[in-house]
Amino acid sequence: MNLLIKNVNVIDESNNFFGDVYIENGLIKELGKDLNKKCEFVDGKGLILMPAFIDTHAHFRDPGFTYKEDIESASKASVRGGYTSVTLMPNTKPVCSSLEVFKYVLNKNKEVGLVDVYQTVSITRDLEGNDINHLKDFVNNKDLKAITDDGKGVSDSKVMMDAMKFAKDNDWIVMSHAESAEFSKIDMRLAENMMTWRDISLAKFVGCKLHMAHVSTKEAMKYIIDGKCEGAKITCEVTPHHIALDSTVSNYRVNPPIREKEDVDFIIKAISHGDVDCIGTDHAPHTDEEKEKGAPGMTGIEIAFPICYTKLVKAGHINLNKLSKIMSSNAGKLLNINKGKIQPGFNGDVVLVDINKKFKIDRKNLISKSKNTPFHDMELYGDVVLTIKNGKIVYKGEF
Repeated sequence: MNLLIKNVNVIDESNNFFGDVYIENGLIKELGKDLNKKCEFVDGKGLILMPAFIDTHAHFRDPGFTYKEDIESASKASVRGGYTSVTLMPNTKPVCSSLEVFKYVLNKNKEVGLVDVYQTVSITRDLEGNDINHLKDFVNNKDLKAITDDGKGVSDSKVMMDAMKFAKDNDWIVMSHAESAEFSKIDMRLAENMMTWRDISLAKFVGCKLHMAHVSTKEAMKYIIDGKCEGAKITCEVTPHHIALDSTVSNYRVNPPIREKEDVDFIIKAISHGDVDCIGTDHAPHTDEEKEKGAPGMTGIEIAFPICYTKLVKAGHINLNKLSKIMSSNAGKLLNINKGKIQPGFNGDVVLVDINKKFKIDRKNLISKSKNTPFHDMELYGDVVLTIKNGKIVYKGEF
């Protein structure tokens, strides 16, 4: 696909200029001013062009839970939010512990064709916490980027260490859901902190790539910062809701929980200092009935950018370049994909945003099948106007 985008403010982790961007055969070909090409063009006057966002953590609920989300509905929600690349967690039904489930997700996603998905595989078979032999089935599988027991974590330290060694040998990322189950009913803060410390210690010993998911406490973030300083191969993500909400304004149930204001302040400071690598939405759709029964999680992928823009950039903590870095380029590097920057040779995955548009979140207007969000009626800035994947428009105001 060839596409010329004209009259835009181009912003990625390092660019900040006014001009045009030409995408040819799905790749960014040329940046400049007053470009003229014989192809489809978009006039982006008054808008900002950024690299499309890359989610390091989401649940599409397919297979097994398609009554609350499926690959098509989640893909539409993703491009509505400016995302064209999404990392999927394995806690489906059946669990993604087999090549059969892994291939099902990838093949179904190809049929939908709106986003690129990177399906993770469970560290332990069926998330049961003890058997990692199924990982042998994925050796030399070029589609696999990461393994994780997201939703539970791996309680047995020896099992986790063996999995880390296997991941290191295969150049996979180990994504940690930091929750020590033996402490979960006692203190969720202690549960996150203890597991964070353990997994960082194991990763330092093994030398594998460790990615800490949905970091939410100041202590866990300190462990990560210290581990990075000591040379460990650690990256981390935070969620939009752990940036925007604290326990004084919301008791909405997510896992890990909404934390104290001092945790939020510390995480935002860590973002401004460059210690946070990525934004993971932890998009977790549930029905209203499930939420009433206490299911943890919220939909989030289609409103992640306005939340982050409002709470981080509009509030003066970081600039738009740094937001692009943690929403796009760092995740592109982590997943080793050719996305996340507006530079010649990179995939033509970009998003047009209107940072001046103020709007109110209405749960009824969410594209996701499930409407579970604590952000209903909240006023935010930064609307996604157009999402482009490989030079093809995949979202333009509506479906």
